Order: sequence, then C-alpha cells, then structure tokens
Amino acid sequence: MWPIMRVVEVKSFGGPEVLAPAEAPDPVAGPGQVVVDVAAADVMFLDVRLRGGWGRDFFPVEPPYVPGGAVAGVVSSVGEDVDPGWIGKRVATATAASGIGGGVPTGGYATKALAKAQTLAEIPDGLDDIRAAALVHDGRTSLMLAEQARIRSGEWVLITAAGGGLGTLLTQLATAAGASVIAAAHGETKLALAQRLGAKVVLDYEAPGWVDRVRETTGGAGVTVVLDGAGGPIGADALRATAPGGRFLGYGNAAGGFLENIAEYAAAQNITVRPLLEMTKADIDWPALGRRALTEAAAGNLEVVVGQTFPLDEATAAHAAIESRAAVGRTILTV
Repeated sequence: MWPIMRVVEVKSFGGPEVLAPAEAPDPVAGPGQVVVDVAAADVMFLDVRLRGGWGRDFFPVEPPYVPGGAVAGVVSSVGEDVDPGWIGKRVATATAASGIGGGVPTGGYATKALAKAQTLAEIPDGLDDIRAAALVHDGRTSLMLAEQARIRSGEWVLITAAGGGLGTLLTQLATAAGASVIAAAHGETKLALAQRLGAKVVLDYEAPGWVDRVRETTGGAGVTVVLDGAGGPIGADALRATAPGGRFLGYGNAAGGFLENIAEYAAAQNITVRPLLEMTKADIDWPALGRRALTEAAAGNLEVVVGQTFPLDEATAAHAAIESRAAVGRTILTV
C-alpha cells in the first residue's frame, strides 16, 4: 500500500467548482529531485486561467491534474545525485513540472510536492513560509523587470495591475530607485495599498479618462516607463500614456490578454516595447534573483503583500477570489 497524500485536483475544465480535494500516492524523488512537505502553495492568476481551459496550446494540461507551480516547506527526502544536506531545510521552490519559458505550473496544491534540486532556495530566518511561497515567482520576476526597465531617479513610472503580487513589489522597487510612481488598479483597497507602498499618484483604470490624468500628472509629457501587468485594453491605454522615446515592458494579462498589435504605434513614437517572452529569453540568473528576493524580504527591505490565505481544501474559494478581482497581492493555500 503506497503512502497517500492530500491534493486538490482540477477534475474538468470549468469554473472554480471543478476543483476538488482528492488523494494521491506520495511522490518519490527521482534523480536531481527532492520531495517537499508543503506548508504553503502559491495560487497564480495563471492557475485560474488554465483551470478554465485557456492556453492549452502553450500549457498542455489535461484533467484531472493538480495545479500549482510554487511551494514552500521542508525537504523530507532527496533523490539520486542530490546533497542529503537539504533534508530538513525550509525551502521555497518552483515545482518540478514548472519552469521559466517551459513546463506547466502543476503539482503544488498538495501536502507533498516534487521539486528540482537546482530550483531550491533556502528560506532565511525571519521569513515565514507563506511570504516565501508568494515570492517564488513574483520575487525573481519583479527584480528582473526592475533591472531590465533601467529605472532611474526622477523618472515617471506607470505600473498597471498595481494591486497584485508583482505590482506591489514593483511599486516598492521603482520608488526605491527614486522614480515617481503612478499606480493604476481598480478599487479603493488596492489604490490605498499602492499609495502606502510608495506610489505618488494612484488612479482607477476603470474610471473614464484615467489616461488623461496620467498625462496631466506628468505635465503632458507622459511617463518614461510603463510596467504593464494588465495587458488587453488597459495595456493599450497605458501605451498611449507613454512618452515618445519611453520604455514599455508588458508582463501580464490580468485584463484578459497580452497586449497585441502595438508595433506600428510604438515605432511611430519611438517607444521600446519588451514583451515577457522576449525578456525571459535573456541570459538571467533566475536562482540568484530568487535568493535575493527572499533575502530582501527577510531583511524588511521588501514587503510581501499576501492579501488572502485559504486552507488547501478551500482552493475553490481561492480561485473564486482571484476570478472576482477581489484578491489583493498574492493568494496562498496553507497546509
């Protein structure tokens, strides 16, 4: 009889109700892998989209499957060619199936998860498992975006989807670099949060004329840098708020799709546009960025906003919160 763990599965494509608690055999670490006893699992917007059947050409998942691409917990066993010194350490890591520029975010909504030894980052003292799990994806990505945006002191920076996990980190990083941040999000709670984290101006991008407000704020010039986590129509509006010669980095699709058909306008305005897939193809030391994010958070230099947590068996409620746009910052499942 195999040892049994608890998981949450997507039983079929559909709404949050297709998520259901289940049991599965405990994972066994293969060569280069470890088993993590999960304390916290990240819930991504991507998880919600995939559960609904979106993106199957890029992320080939078929029900039933266990969602979740990032966890934090304690290493309980290691496979061949892995240092046994990892056993007993608290780590934050992508799951074994997940990967930058490839893989699928699966395996995390479980009491035990497989991970690759090369993706493990030891969690520093002073940082809890919940915040560590929230940083697995967003920590390294926010640092990458901030570096590639080359944010300079005195610049105006517009951040869309500013109330999400990445947006809250980017607001802090841009402010720390000396930029004046315009944070765009929807709802008083998210706007108040962005202001507390350092945004100089906050705007609701569902209010008419919000792009005009961006222009007015910058004296008609527009912003030098856009960090667009929204995409879709909001991203298109943000592009029009970019000053000629500015820099536009698109990394999200919270508004329903990545920004498309922008080359002609951007070229006419001499705006440099960098989509996420282009940026992730660069030669980036992702593990080092991940470790740096954890260190900065443990030191109190970076606030990790986890707006809501749910027990593992309540993954349905976690997905519903994200889908309704009620979620603020990161959403985490606890085990």
